[in-house]
Amino acid sequence: MKLLVVYYSMYGHVHRMAEAVAEGAREVPGTEVTMCRVPETLSDEVLGLMGALDSARAMAHVPVCKVDDLAAADAIIFGTPTRFGNMCGQMRQFLDATGQLWAKGSLVGKVGSVFTSSATQHGGQESTILSFHITLLHQGMVVAGLPYSFTGQTRIDEITGGSPYGASTIAGSRGERMPSETELEGARFQGRYVAGIASKLVA
Repeated sequence: MKLLVVYYSMYGHVHRMAEAVAEGAREVPGTEVTMCRVPETLSDEVLGLMGALDSARAMAHVPVCKVDDLAAADAIIFGTPTRFGNMCGQMRQFLDATGQLWAKGSLVGKVGSVFTSSATQHGGQESTILSFHITLLHQGMVVAGLPYSFTGQTRIDEITGGSPYGASTIAGSRGERMPSETELEGARFQGRYVAGIASKLVA
C-alpha cells in the first residue's frame, strides 16, 4: 500500500508534523511511505524578507510533488499551514492543477486526510481542514480525520492542537513554538489511522 504525505511548510512546523505523520504510517505493515512538498511560488528574495529562506533550504532535500504522484498513491495525507482560515496559496495552486485527475476519476476511492498549523490557538485550524475536505470530496476521496480514540486531543492541562478533523500544531505569532509531543503523537496517530484504513481498502 502506497501512502503519500504531501505538504507545504514555510518555517518548518508543518514539515515536522509531516515527519511524524510518516512515522506513524510506517508502523502499519506493508505501507510504503513517501514524503514530498508542493512547489514553492515565492522567490528566494521574498522568502528572505519573510525570514523563511533558511527553513526552505533545510527542506530542500524533500522532493517536489508532481500531480501524477497523487494518482500513484493509495492514500494521501496533506499538510498545510493556515492562511486566514484556509489552506496556503501554494497548496491551493497545486490542487488547482489536478483537473485532469478529476476528469479521469484518478483519486476516486483513495483515502484523503489533512493536518495543519496556525500561529494562534484559534487561528483557523478547523476551518482550514474542513474547507480542504471539500476538494477531497470533489475528487471522490474517502475522507479520514483524527478520531477521539486519540485521547491527546481531549487534554485540558496544556495548550495543544488537534481536533476530530485532523492533527494540528500551534506555531506562535513569531513561529517560536515547534510542535509539542502531544501534537506529534496526534500526527503519528493520524498516519497510522489512515494507513490502516487504506490497507483494508486495498486488500
